[in-house]
Amino acid sequence: MSRLGLDWSLLRRRREFRLALGARGISMGGTMMTTVGLPFEVFALTHSPFAVGAVGLAQAVPLVVIALYSGALADSVDRRRMVITAEIGGGLVAAGLVVNTALPHPALWAMYVGGATGAACYALLRPPMDAIVPRTVEPDELTTAFAFEGVQANLAFAAGPALAGLLLAATSVPVLFAVDLASFAASAALLARLPSYAPAHPKRVRPLSDIREGLAYARSRPELIGTYVVDLVAMIFGLPSALFVALAPGLGGPRALGLLFAAPAVGAVLASASSGWARNVRRQGRAIVLAAAGWGLAIVAFGLVDGLVAALCLLALAGAMDAISGLFRFTLWNATIPDHLRGRLAGLEMVSWGAGPGLGDLEAGAVAGLTTVRAAIVSGGLVCLAGCAATAVALPALWRYEAGQRGGDPGEVPAVPAGPSP
Repeated sequence: MSRLGLDWSLLRRRREFRLALGARGISMGGTMMTTVGLPFEVFALTHSPFAVGAVGLAQAVPLVVIALYSGALADSVDRRRMVITAEIGGGLVAAGLVVNTALPHPALWAMYVGGATGAACYALLRPPMDAIVPRTVEPDELTTAFAFEGVQANLAFAAGPALAGLLLAATSVPVLFAVDLASFAASAALLARLPSYAPAHPKRVRPLSDIREGLAYARSRPELIGTYVVDLVAMIFGLPSALFVALAPGLGGPRALGLLFAAPAVGAVLASASSGWARNVRRQGRAIVLAAAGWGLAIVAFGLVDGLVAALCLLALAGAMDAISGLFRFTLWNATIPDHLRGRLAGLEMVSWGAGPGLGDLEAGAVAGLTTVRAAIVSGGLVCLAGCAATAVALPALWRYEAGQRGGDPGEVPAVPAGPSP
């Protein structure tokens, strides 16, 4: 059992990792409050599902646009300063939402602006935060560190919305935003206790040139490209969460809907909490592909069953497979990417997983409209399986990748064409 479980001594040994993990968890818990409160308030104002869906679009655009710039900035300035600034910005957004929703007649436009600005702050936060974590642990502790992050994130995804619902039932929407505001303040206070993570060789920020350099490095690493492709395929074709609403009436109604959304996160928590075995896996490229294929296979089976218990078990299995694939993806990224490029590559990673869920909702809804809900789920899982196999064939470097394999000389970056820098 000790080999299966997490190495809890890591938290005792690495103070900086404890601080970063604590700040991330507090901030994420607060974000779940806004994740529930924002669409609830928009629907209360408009009674329009389309208006609620537009909130997601308002958040997705700045998330994707700013992520690349944030990653480039994280490789040129103090990463600690960046994450603190992003948390302060998020706190200001939450404060604005508190004020707006407390008004007798809340402004709808302010909800969209708040959602977009909050997403921009998150895009500013995530790449430097992802680049900080590898600096807080030793290389052989990366797998365990990201397992801790997986447990933390999926606990928030499973429990956060439920807690927000309870608070919403007992209080009001402004209280949810106030909790989010308090979480930003607490997170910033913890991050302020971290040391500086300024680049070893400071350089002038040149966003376009820096982004091109990061993209050139990614293109030089086919195993990296493979991890992005596998993740995108799984999210676009094997993430049928947009169809849960259509399935829920036949499985038990609103209560079943909440369970359907929570089940993948529960499976991911269990997989991450029992991932001690992952420290001994060398063929990590195969693990990434096979786990992603396992996600697709579980989704196919989910689309074929009728009972709620079976559906929840299969979604939990899919979540577990996703957590395992993600664990090895994060380990590969941070064990092989040079520190001076980690911010830019974290930004690129954020673009890949930031765009996937929205495209997945679009794909699932479109196929379900042309066929049936069940057919959309099953076909998406099958395409996920085929996509994983095709990626392994087209990018064999991913399939062959083993732990300890060098990703290139940290001092060497592929040359990029010179260009103007703003």
